[in-house]
Amino acid sequence: MAQFLDTASGRRIAYHRRTGQGPGVVFLGGFKSDMTGTKAVHLEEWARRHDRAFLRFDYSGHGESSGDFEAGCIGDWAEDARAAITQLTAGPQVLVGSSMGGWISLLLARAMPERIAGLVTIAAAPDFTQQGFWAGFSEAQREIIQRDGRLELPSEYSDSPYVITRRLIEDGRDNLIMDKPLSLPFPTRMLQGTDDADVPMDWALNLLNHAQGDDIRLTLVKGADHRFSSDDCLSLVEQAVEDVLA
Repeated sequence: MAQFLDTASGRRIAYHRRTGQGPGVVFLGGFKSDMTGTKAVHLEEWARRHDRAFLRFDYSGHGESSGDFEAGCIGDWAEDARAAITQLTAGPQVLVGSSMGGWISLLLARAMPERIAGLVTIAAAPDFTQQGFWAGFSEAQREIIQRDGRLELPSEYSDSPYVITRRLIEDGRDNLIMDKPLSLPFPTRMLQGTDDADVPMDWALNLLNHAQGDDIRLTLVKGADHRFSSDDCLSLVEQAVEDVLA
């Protein structure tokens, strides 16, 4: 059963936490995902086997947490993540960020590097609101967002559409990663599938080239898609976490 954290911003964040050895591992999910996803639950089981502290949680507007998804934005969700890590963990943590969670983990790396022991990204999607959504919109779609404040897009993962808001786009521009130096002074492992239809392989290569650090590696997995949840992919996630902790 989920527990809840009330943040200073007035949001109620649902989470699952286990105690264990440190550094702990924190899973950061993707856009419109929740903490019950395959990767999050799989990593929690890995943590149980290794007696490792572990935290998974839902951003506001996601899963069991309070709030309306459409009202949220990258800055809000990064603030949720920072509150969860600050209040629910002790000492440096290994962040495992999937898709949008990869962007948020990079924002945390910039904001609180002293609390990060290592970083694992899975199909990291930094700046996706700008280099993905906005760059891919037609002029007509851009006009709809500017006029109506929202745009509905079909989702491959759900019967309900993705709703992209003007606030999401504008806030995303305030939280860009790729437009300024990015220091990752801790072990960092990036995982990326070559058949990812949502995050182009070029984004992973650009992030690798952009980041500054002495221990950063990118693994490309031929044929893996955005979910990155096959048995082989989950094993690679485990290996990456163990490598960072070694």
